[in-house]
Amino acid sequence: MLAASGTFAYGVELRDVVDLTQLGGIITKGLSREPMEGNPAPRLYETEAGMMNSVGLQNIGVRAFVSDKLAALRAIPIPVFANIFGYAVEDYVEVVKILEDAEGLAGYELNVSCPNTKQGGMVFACDPGLLSEVVAAVRSVIQQRPLLVKLSPNVTRVQEVAKAAAEAGADALSLVNTFVALAIDARTRTPRLGNGFGGLSGPAIKPIALRMVYEAAQAVKIPVVGLGGIATGADAAEFLIAGASAVEVGTANFWDPQAPLRIARELDQFLEREKVARAADLTGTLRFSRGI
Repeated sequence: MLAASGTFAYGVELRDVVDLTQLGGIITKGLSREPMEGNPAPRLYETEAGMMNSVGLQNIGVRAFVSDKLAALRAIPIPVFANIFGYAVEDYVEVVKILEDAEGLAGYELNVSCPNTKQGGMVFACDPGLLSEVVAAVRSVIQQRPLLVKLSPNVTRVQEVAKAAAEAGADALSLVNTFVALAIDARTRTPRLGNGFGGLSGPAIKPIALRMVYEAAQAVKIPVVGLGGIATGADAAEFLIAGASAVEVGTANFWDPQAPLRIARELDQFLEREKVARAADLTGTLRFSRGI
């Protein structure tokens, strides 16, 4: 059970609230080449069945992360993955080069939902060719650590980008990221978020996330990490059944930072009730009454 990027700060901030040693791992807030201030407020809006955010990838930058956060993370005996992003291939490569010289990380999660400003703003995750380019470039500078590629759901066929990432050197995939969405205040006739559009997450996206996790797991031979609306142990079990080898908990952390621990306990209870020996025994066990 992993704490998803962007919902658990850098991890160390919650050490007095959550027993971090009981987590399966932490994925840090996204890290960029230089610090970023993020988008104007308001940045969060609660929808009928989820949450929209437009934080704008605010972060302290990779160098400050290494100097100010990583030492404390090394003291926590769980895997820590650095989520990284950029607006050009060289941005990603530079961030990874800096992290490669630092100790204390278990691996990387590549956020490819950012626009490639050198290609007219095309989002890396939406174009198999651009995705292959950035994954291969990052893979070439990584010595030993594993590389997860976090895919966007804002594509027509996730199978194509999943295959592109796997063939370019990804060790695993994580999906889904948030869906592009818009919330409007009818009284003022203005967007609910300061930047206009935002990313929709939470229970509302779970059925679509499950479908995309299933499709990605069918398309590639590398492990898939599932996320998108997981709030209970049964939710986590569904993602495993769809083909995920592990899961991340995201939006639920905003209202309950201990959600990953609770969900893990509920998953254990589910396994006991269903007489399943290990969570891994659920992976890829989805059965259809008719062929699809």
